[in-house]
Amino acid sequence: MTEANLDRLRPVSSRQNTLVKELRSAFQAGTPTNDGHCALEGVKIIEEAIRSSWKLKAVFFSEAGRERASRLLPQLSSHTETLLLPDDVFRSAVLTESPQGIAALAKIREHSLDDILRGTDPLIVIAAGIQDPGNLGTIIRSAEAFGATGLVAIEGTVNPFNPKVIRGSAGSVFRLPLSKSSSASALQSMRDKGLRILATSSHKSIPLSEADLTGPLAILIGNEGAGVPRELLSQATQNIGIPHSQKVESLNAGIAASVVLYECARQRTK
Repeated sequence: MTEANLDRLRPVSSRQNTLVKELRSAFQAGTPTNDGHCALEGVKIIEEAIRSSWKLKAVFFSEAGRERASRLLPQLSSHTETLLLPDDVFRSAVLTESPQGIAALAKIREHSLDDILRGTDPLIVIAAGIQDPGNLGTIIRSAEAFGATGLVAIEGTVNPFNPKVIRGSAGSVFRLPLSKSSSASALQSMRDKGLRILATSSHKSIPLSEADLTGPLAILIGNEGAGVPRELLSQATQNIGIPHSQKVESLNAGIAASVVLYECARQRTK
């Protein structure tokens, strides 16, 4: 690391430093800060944010992780603050028990529902009460992988910018258009735009392989235990089910969404 780069790292030893407190709050709350910044941790996730042109407010290095500064500092804007923290102060602010020694505050890029509904052939995932951050991260990652045009998180769903969701998405959260909305507003807007709304459910459903997954479409993915809420099932155009061994009670929400999205991609690219 050059002397110039070393000079850029600002030593901070207090746990009460404003930026350190902001980072700790964002990690502990699992939601963005009041001014719209989310907490990131780990080299790969932060590099994904940089490659996706997200603006970083501050990047934090621990003493144990300071060698990673030589890799990341050249990638950072001159407007990004860079702090060097004692290991115990760094650990007090992050979630993982064995941190890599690098974390950041990044400005979230949230889209409106109208943004997500633009386009001639939308494929939108509606996360209806997904509470496990890992599941939502997997859904976001699969949505990007299989060509979805956006994801809408409705009531009861974990915040898409929760640090664990971000980690589970492996960076897809930085690129897939994401929005939060009430179910009433989201479903009405989608119907107005001519989207069919398909709900994953074993109740009065047709097998996934028999469903028409082409054209403007929204896929409702429900809660890990209860599935899609009954009031939303009643508003769906059709219910679709994933046939599987009767020895397995049900599929994890992230896996179910991935299977449906794969079939969507297969049909839509014929």
